[in-house]
Amino acid sequence: MADWLDEAKVVDTVVYAAVAGTETPALDIAMRRLSRTADQSKLWFATAAGMALLGGPDGRRAALRGLASLGLASGIANLVAKPLTVRRRPDREQLEVLASRHVPMPRSSSFPSGHAASAFAFATGAGSAQPSLSAPLRALATLVGYSRVHTGVHYPADVLAGAFIGVSAAELAGRLLGARGDR
Repeated sequence: MADWLDEAKVVDTVVYAAVAGTETPALDIAMRRLSRTADQSKLWFATAAGMALLGGPDGRRAALRGLASLGLASGIANLVAKPLTVRRRPDREQLEVLASRHVPMPRSSSFPSGHAASAFAFATGAGSAQPSLSAPLRALATLVGYSRVHTGVHYPADVLAGAFIGVSAAELAGRLLGARGDR
């Protein structure tokens, strides 16, 4: 098991370094902006507001499911998983991440990505209530997750773990809300 974990860590670091070392000036601006927009779930609260205001009863139900899922995922990622791990954030200087793509480096554990957990939770929860929005929301969640690697604040495995937490939290939230007659 130790060999497998060591090899997985090497792959994780190599993928991170490949992203960090690739010059992409136009993408840098977009990923930095997207990553910052997703801070404190601002992107998802705004999306939920738009769905609730413009989507009628289905939009309101989707917004509720998305936000309930996001809240559960955020709690699991930030209050349970992060304190249990001590993974250091990537060293952007050592790995030569271009400064033009930097966002502020969080102080919490790198594992898992709270941004990815929230993004995938909202996308999965809202998408389950309004299937026509599922693919675009999941695509946006994927871009948010990638933006965290691109801006140098997470390794890819952190984002994958966050996505897993987000999808799982959305499934749990859907069951809990379904048990209350929200279908």
